[in-house]
Formats: sequence, C-alpha cells, structure tokens
Amino acid sequence: MGSAGPLPAFFPVDNSTSPCWRTELHQLDKLRTTPELPEQSDIVIIGAGYSGVSIAYHLLKLQVHQEKPPSITILEARQICSGATGRNGGHLRPDVYGHIPKYIERYGVEAGAELANFEISHVKAFKDLLAEEEIDCDFTVTRNMNVYLNDAAAEKAKKTYEALATQKLSFVDDLYFTPEKNAEGISGVKGAKACLSYTAGTLWPYKFIMGLLSKIIKSDTVNVQANTPVTEVTADPNGSSHIVNTPRGSIRASKVVHATNAYTLGLLPEYSANIIPCRGICCHIAVPEGKNTPYLPYSYCLGTENGDGGSYLISRPDGSIVVGGAQYTFKSAKDQWFNVVDDSTLIEPTKNYYNDYMQRTFKGWEDTGAYVKEIWTGIMGYSYDSNPHVSDIPGKPGQYICAGFNGHGMPVILLAAKALAEMISTGKSFEEVQMPRLFKSTTARLEKAQKGPEGGDILA
Repeated sequence: MGSAGPLPAFFPVDNSTSPCWRTELHQLDKLRTTPELPEQSDIVIIGAGYSGVSIAYHLLKLQVHQEKPPSITILEARQICSGATGRNGGHLRPDVYGHIPKYIERYGVEAGAELANFEISHVKAFKDLLAEEEIDCDFTVTRNMNVYLNDAAAEKAKKTYEALATQKLSFVDDLYFTPEKNAEGISGVKGAKACLSYTAGTLWPYKFIMGLLSKIIKSDTVNVQANTPVTEVTADPNGSSHIVNTPRGSIRASKVVHATNAYTLGLLPEYSANIIPCRGICCHIAVPEGKNTPYLPYSYCLGTENGDGGSYLISRPDGSIVVGGAQYTFKSAKDQWFNVVDDSTLIEPTKNYYNDYMQRTFKGWEDTGAYVKEIWTGIMGYSYDSNPHVSDIPGKPGQYICAGFNGHGMPVILLAAKALAEMISTGKSFEEVQMPRLFKSTTARLEKAQKGPEGGDILA
C-alpha cells in the first residue's frame, strides 16, 4: 500500500485558482471508474490532461483489432484536466515564425522544417478527430496574427520572414507579412508596426479532453482514477514490472507513462534540470450586458512597445476574450514563476495587468467596459533546451515520458501522443515512428542540462 500523509514537493497543490474553462464542469470531472484501484494494469498513465488522455485514446485506436487488448489505468492527482491543459489560452497555434527559425539555426533546415510541418499538421488533425468522434469544443480554424509594436521588432520579423522564404520551405506559403502601412488597420491593434499571419485554431480545451475521455471510458479495458496522486514508481525486483504507489494503494504495471509535464521531477528526479515548472497567468475578459464590441476575427500573439514578451489572445464565439502571457511584467521576479508549482495564487506583479488591456490595445474597445471576469495561474513544464521529451526514458525499460512542452503543447501533443502510443503498443523504436527527431529524451540531453547554466533557454 502507498503511504498516506502530505505529498512531497513538486506535486499539484490544493485550492488552485479557477480558470474560465472549468466553470462548466463535466460529469466525469472527478471520475473513478471503480471504488478501489486495480491491483494490476498492463499500462499505467500518470496524468489525465492533454497528454495522458490523448495517449490512452491512441492506444485504444491501435488495439481495435487485438484479441486481448491490454488494460490501461489513468491516474490523476486532482480532477480530470485540472492542470496546464485546463488553464491554457485555448490557442492551437503552430509557432512557425517564433521558434522554428531558432531550431533551423541550431539543428539545420531539415530538422526545423520537420518540426514546423509537425505543428502545422495539428490543425487538420484536430479537425478530423473532432469530426470523427463528434466532439463539440468550440473548435474554430482562424488566422493567428503576430503583431509587432516597435520598429526593431517589425524589422526583425520582416527579415526572418524573408529568410524563411529563401529556404523554399512549404509552410512559408501560408505566412503573410503586412508592413506598417496597413498593420494597424488589418490587425485592429493600436500602433501596430507590422504583423504576420498564418493558419491556426482556437478551442475550449477542457471540453476537448472531456469529450475524448467520454470516448475512452466506453472501453472496459480502461480504468480512470481522479484525485489519486502517484507518489513513487519503482521497478519490481524481478525486473518484469513496476510498482506505482499512491496514497490509496499500489498498482503493478508492465509499462508506465509519465504524462506529468511540469510535475515530472516529482517522480523522475533525473529530469530536475530538464523540465522546470514555471507559473504563468491567464484571464477571461467579458463586457457588461448590452455593450457592443468589435469582433476580433483572428487569434493573436501581441508584442509590446519595448519588444519584450507580450500576450497571446483568442476571441470566444460569445465575443469574450481569453488572454494571457505578459511575461515581461514578472520575469525579473523569479521567485514568482521559476521552479514554482503553486497555481493557487496569482502572480503579484501581473495580477492587475489585464484590467483595461482591451481598451488600451485594440481600436474600438475604448468604451466597451471590458473587464476581467476570471483570472488564474497555471504551471507549465519548460524544457531546458526548448524541446519536449516524448519517448522511452533512458535507463528505465518499460517507462515512457511525454512532457516539457514550454507552454506550447496544443500544436504538439496530439500527434506526439499518437507516435508514443505506437511505441508503447508495438515495441517500435523512437526512430520508427513519426516523431520530430528533437523530441527524443536521451542521456546526452539529461546530462547537458545538469551540467549547463541554470534554466537554459528558459532564462535566456
């Protein structure tokens, strides 16, 4: 049996702030398929967010024609989808302009293009999956508008766009750069110096995960246990299985999947320098009843006048706004966000930042009375080298990881989970499945982070 008592550090906390996505709770929010934990399971997945539920879904898809499909148990420390997935900005945005040039510079054109195309393919993958499974999560295909508010940032964007165009990469066909002359009119953002747009999507992330979970639990081989934190995973002495310990008891498992993102180091201390929990802030902005607002037809990544990290923003079908980010307002207050797992309080330097954000940022919003209806924090798993870890775990046969998404998991996880599920189900190697090469978790990556400067790309 697992021992009761307080959880160790780096585990999810109680009394977390409430995101707008969780204001309409699903009947499966606290699901426990059985009153007690199963004594054993072929596969145990730790984490019932985007990664964990997607992995389970794809495992089941692969097992349709198997005579005896393996049993799957999903363990979640709190409620279903109560972590980063249920706290994000609802933005399915391939970052083809932002980090892809950095990957090209570091790893070459082929590796950078591989990742860009992988992210871009998620828009269609979502559209197809939601149609197949008939899941309603307010999914919309739109254009993401990167907006630059100072001359230096605008010039850099132009040069980056031109450099990508010279590489003759296929995804550049979907990029459209607008110079200062039309930037404010096109984007609706006051003082815009330039903007760059491309295809993206928006959705209600909690509803997506709960819709997917509703399909998964129809299988009698799946057992889901909410409010069941895993405190330790140990290899059985005979080497053929693992013991997954929780305060409610233990499960013997042949394979274990760590879909724990920011909380990875709580169970895998060897990742303590590789995946750092970082706290972010997000909010839901509404307008008083009877007030009209200009509808924003795009999703956004908005810079700042000084060029520092800005905000991401989506329009909801009801005309309200979800916006978050503003890292530049708190980056220097390292104790507020770096290596922090507490999502029960707000980030002090930023808690009032969005109060009049729409009025001061967008044309036509000055007299709308827009106000912050809900505001919350979430814990993201930032990777030392900006690459997620999605593969088998070095030196731990039968254990897998799907974590470290840098606050950018929406256009990465769905198909990464599909590839990882294929590894788990078929025994194929990382190299045999369709996964960007940079996602493989290796001993070299672990050691580089342990030896390098604190924070790596996170604090750069």
